[in-house]
Amino acid sequence: MTALRVTGLTKSFGSVRVLDGVDLDVPGGLTAVLGASGCGKTTLLRLVAGFLEPDAGSIRLGDRAVSGSGRPVPPRRRRIGYVPQEGALFPHLDVAANVAFGLASGRRSAAARRRVEEMLELVELPRSAAARQPHELSGGQQQRVALARALAPRPDVVLLDEPFSSLDAGLREETGRAVARALRASGATAVLVTHDQGEALSLADQVAVMAAGRLLQVASPSEVYLNPAGPAVASFVGHAALVPAAAVAGVAASPLGPIQVRGARDGRVLLAVRPEQVVVTAEDEPGCLRAEVLEVSFFGHDATVRARVVGTDDLVDLTARVSASGVPEPGAQVGVRVVGEVLAFPEDAR
Repeated sequence: MTALRVTGLTKSFGSVRVLDGVDLDVPGGLTAVLGASGCGKTTLLRLVAGFLEPDAGSIRLGDRAVSGSGRPVPPRRRRIGYVPQEGALFPHLDVAANVAFGLASGRRSAAARRRVEEMLELVELPRSAAARQPHELSGGQQQRVALARALAPRPDVVLLDEPFSSLDAGLREETGRAVARALRASGATAVLVTHDQGEALSLADQVAVMAAGRLLQVASPSEVYLNPAGPAVASFVGHAALVPAAAVAGVAASPLGPIQVRGARDGRVLLAVRPEQVVVTAEDEPGCLRAEVLEVSFFGHDATVRARVVGTDDLVDLTARVSASGVPEPGAQVGVRVVGEVLAFPEDAR
């Protein structure tokens, strides 16, 4: 695998600083760059690909400096495969010609035909797909062909820019797992840009959380979720509610009552209360706080309930995850309580 190293990468468009000193090491495997729309993640991808040049900083692929040290290496010589959002297959070429497009041996050679067959098998498409036109494929199949085209020339690094964003939920998960399997089987280093937390956490070996042009945390998926580097990461990855409190000896006095905490010294803190830590009960159940249901999102297998705690001086909204059989209606009065240890951050970490 070829390592990718980005150091001090900065990019502005006019007066807008889009990337602000980004450092990222991708030793191999699949790294997901996770962030909200407009945070700079696609710009980072385009800089690595060579479609844009940085204002400052450097990019290395293995032992090669491709940007930031002398004349930049043009995109065609970086040995990078690129998969855009919509796949961008050539509509006038069949699948085989699309996959073989970047091969040095030419699209019609015996070597190209063998490579096309290998790539279709790698992305879990039947050989019969080779003769089909792009418009005859489903969205998920088109994205697999786009990946096959990117992998066919044996690139060192593959970049994927929100490749599943246009797919429906079921197809998105199925295609994402197939693409991840193909990338690992190919041995290429891969960077996936996404705004979907579930996608990043389930597919990637490493997650880089980005906001406002900076990386907030780069770690394994479990580390990012269980030990977020700050309240911004906790609220974005896992939808934690941030609740002000005062901690003493591992217990926080808060609008939610006394709560066991971890991760903060004594003093003013922010509690990161995740949906799985909030239990919704009957309004009059002992030991619970009264709350009003503001919003319900039903997913079939379960639902999320956003509720506002009432009877306190501070306005506190919590989100809870409940089973499909126990979903209250918006406007209902319920009880809520927080269970388990809650991660806490110093208040000035905000």
